Amino acid sequence: MALLPVDQALERLVAGVVRLPHESVPIGQAAWRVLATDLHARRTQPPFAASAMDGYAVRASDIATLPAFLDVIGEIPAGSVFDGVVGPGQAARIFTGAPMPAGADTVLLQEDARPAGERRIEALESTAQGRHVRSAGLDFREGDLLLRAGRVLDPAALSLAAAANHATLDAVQIPTVAVLATGDELLPPGSEPGPGQIIASNSYGIAAIAEADRARVIDLGIVPDRREAIADAVKAARVAGANVIVTLGGASVGEHDLVRDVLTRLGMELDFWKIAMRPGKPLMVGRLGATHVLGLPGNPVSSLVCAHLFLRPLIARLSGREYVPDIREAVLGSGMKANDGRRDYVRASAFPGSAGLVATPFDLQDSSMLRTLAAANALIIREPHAPAAPQGAPCRVLMIR
Repeated sequence: MALLPVDQALERLVAGVVRLPHESVPIGQAAWRVLATDLHARRTQPPFAASAMDGYAVRASDIATLPAFLDVIGEIPAGSVFDGVVGPGQAARIFTGAPMPAGADTVLLQEDARPAGERRIEALESTAQGRHVRSAGLDFREGDLLLRAGRVLDPAALSLAAAANHATLDAVQIPTVAVLATGDELLPPGSEPGPGQIIASNSYGIAAIAEADRARVIDLGIVPDRREAIADAVKAARVAGANVIVTLGGASVGEHDLVRDVLTRLGMELDFWKIAMRPGKPLMVGRLGATHVLGLPGNPVSSLVCAHLFLRPLIARLSGREYVPDIREAVLGSGMKANDGRRDYVRASAFPGSAGLVATPFDLQDSSMLRTLAAANALIIREPHAPAAPQGAPCRVLMIR
């Protein structure tokens, strides 16, 4: 069976993904969620003409000619309203955010005035009408469309929604990702491995990737290579409401690789497995009812690279976000050999140099070597059958850190 190209695999993965339903969320819990419906202002901001500075509310015509002396008839802190009217030759002490009093049309900055007796000031500068005054509705007016559906609720969007008097927001539900590691050889960190056993590591990195993309993670733990145990874990994930089940290992063709067989028996519609990439050839994608299934390779580096390429866009599509991988142009810091028929994602360090971004591949690229992945901040993308490339040749890199 021919290996599926990476781009086609990604297209097929996200083609049938539907954004999750939305729910009403308290604004204090909505950070980085995706707005599900258009948001309109419930009030006008500011609701009144307000001072933009500390100073004196005056009539511009009274200080057009200097020297000018004004009688101070009151004080207006923020949150207060002045009942009087500023008449000719008068001023009211005012503070930032306070409503402008009737009769005044500009603000004389406090540093542009000096005392000239008891409750009397001298204006040292002329100020134009409307200067240092925020007009009512300067930011927005009641009913204005402020945020469109699909906007990520970042700090600025959240603050705007709050200013528009929204205590709750319609946000897309957070995807739930269940992570299932399989293998008799696996033990949790802190264990003392016996002969032929190793410490499980993949699930922690996969969970971190999912959580960084605002998904909720269910850790199903390590399941032995037993059909019943794998089936029970998958059923538990579905009962827990998992939108995505990520399996780690067990989806290849060995006698003990049981995951694909168990999932198929449970009703999974297999879309594809095996793709033309390195690392990560044995990737499985399918659907189990409404639940998406993503079977990642057992090798630690392969699983993490595949999570960057496939799990992140899947989570984004479920969340209602657009996923744009951070792919940049660079030049090679050292030469690379010709590539075979698979797209290669080569661990590298990428840093600015005199010729732009310089990506230097690590010498050892074995898919079991997590130390190399931890040292890498980029993956050099080598297309199938790419010819040998010398140092300084252009390349593309996927930034992962």
